Amino acid sequence: MKAARSEQEFQNILRRLELALDASRIGVWEHDTQKDEVVWDRQMHRLYGTGKTSKRVKAALWAKAVHPDDREQAEADFNFAIKGKGGYASEYRIVLPDGKIRYLRSRAHCFEQDGNITFIGVEWDVTADVMLNRELQRQKAIAEKRAVALEASARRIEYTAEHDYLTGLPNRSFFDRRLAELAEDAGLEKLAILHIGLDRFKQINDTAGHSVGDDVLKSAASRIVAALPTNAFVARIGGDEFAALIANFNSIEDLKTVAERLAQQLKQSIWHNDEVLRAGASIGLASASGKHVASLLTEADIALHRAKKLGRGRVELFSAQLKAQLNNERRVAKQFARGLEKGEFVPFYQAQVDARTRRIVGLEALARWRHPKRGLLLPGEFISVAGGLGMLDDLDAAILKAALKDRRAWMRQGVRVPRIAVNVSAARLSDPLLIDELQQMDVEPETLSFELLETIFLDDSEEGVLSNVAALKQMGIDIEIDDFGSGHASIIGLTKVRPRRLKIDRRLVFPITTSREQKRLLRSIVDIAKALDIEVVAEGVETQEHAKLSTRLGCDVLQGYAIAYPVSGPDMLAQLLKTQNTELAVQL
Repeated sequence: MKAARSEQEFQNILRRLELALDASRIGVWEHDTQKDEVVWDRQMHRLYGTGKTSKRVKAALWAKAVHPDDREQAEADFNFAIKGKGGYASEYRIVLPDGKIRYLRSRAHCFEQDGNITFIGVEWDVTADVMLNRELQRQKAIAEKRAVALEASARRIEYTAEHDYLTGLPNRSFFDRRLAELAEDAGLEKLAILHIGLDRFKQINDTAGHSVGDDVLKSAASRIVAALPTNAFVARIGGDEFAALIANFNSIEDLKTVAERLAQQLKQSIWHNDEVLRAGASIGLASASGKHVASLLTEADIALHRAKKLGRGRVELFSAQLKAQLNNERRVAKQFARGLEKGEFVPFYQAQVDARTRRIVGLEALARWRHPKRGLLLPGEFISVAGGLGMLDDLDAAILKAALKDRRAWMRQGVRVPRIAVNVSAARLSDPLLIDELQQMDVEPETLSFELLETIFLDDSEEGVLSNVAALKQMGIDIEIDDFGSGHASIIGLTKVRPRRLKIDRRLVFPITTSREQKRLLRSIVDIAKALDIEVVAEGVETQEHAKLSTRLGCDVLQGYAIAYPVSGPDMLAQLLKTQNTELAVQL
């Protein structure tokens, strides 16, 4: 009975083992190497998809099932185990009868008895593990690739954030950080900044287009880098502005020489549509010791502003005097805007007389500033400020409004008022709202003249300007060309605008008393004007001799200190009242 129980227990153990192997899908095999016999259990047949259950199989069945690419290594692993009479371990792919590929892992122990070597082992499907491991490796590779890409992207973003896309130079942000770093550098002895502004860049951009403008910027950037010392930190800090930091230089004189040479190298002639466009640069230079560099860019900007104001294409060195001058200009600019709001700008009137009868035939309204602290200021002290602020058209409008107000007041007193000439800026002349504004002012025909600078009516004679000129004539407002001879007027320009009068610049009138050549020149201008049926006004008539010669040479109207000085509105009213209805000539 005891032996039977032992046998039963053994059978139970075998069944449990078989169930465990079946549940785990682990196949058991035995290979007698001497007889080359192989024994497979049912799970082995399931793993290889043979559809059989026979225990004994041919060894070739295994070899045939192993994937061709893995067969050589799998056989080598088994032969190695046989030779070493040790454990066997191998992994390989098998090809199932339906063509599917599975990954198997095989392990076995070697048993030797009477020289006969037998391997008893197990195999199980590790396809899921292999696929999972492969996916993990793939994801790891993707993650590593993404990390590399993110790092490269971060570097690109950082570079883009700190560099100008067009020239590749550091941008304003990078420049400011570098300047701050140098300000904290204990080893810095001295630092200089060159603030470089391209001249006439807007004109090139507007005339030739942005692609040409971009080429000019890229060319300027390369020339700047090439011309400056190798330790210079060059950046593009604005649309047409560059700046360079130069540390521990030899002398400011040497730097100024370098800057002047650079200004010459930045002069370019650009051909566009058979037209030459000229570019150049102005440069502001400022320097300081290591402890006082924070305000260097502002100082270099002040010097650049001065260089542009003095004619461009030059280098200016910052100084305390220059700063004080700029501060004064800025103060005047603020006062100018305030003065316009408060009506501080008033017209003074200078009489114009008929060259033969000497009777008053016109008045020119000249802008004056009744400054609350500095008194009466002449245009020389504020016209450039108005131009810099872009407020010349506002000034023209204020003087026109005041002149029309004076005229209405004089008319109410029974005074016969001659035509009044007022200046008009290029911005105002091209304003599409100009005609509407004038119509609202109810300007009487033949009472008003607009004086256009010679450079305005030629350089800005686009359709909008010519349209406004034609509309002004229809309203009975005369057109006069002021300062003729000071610019580059052409006969074609005169025929295009067809002005009522031509005012010859005082610099051409003044020398006629001493120069035959100037007299011939003045007479030629008069002849051209007469041929075009244009009246001629001689400006700058300073003496009686000027008046007589101008009349003899054919001028129709005289204006200047020999005729009358500019006077305020009340004084002009008194003068008009005095000369009303008389034939008295103006006293010389």
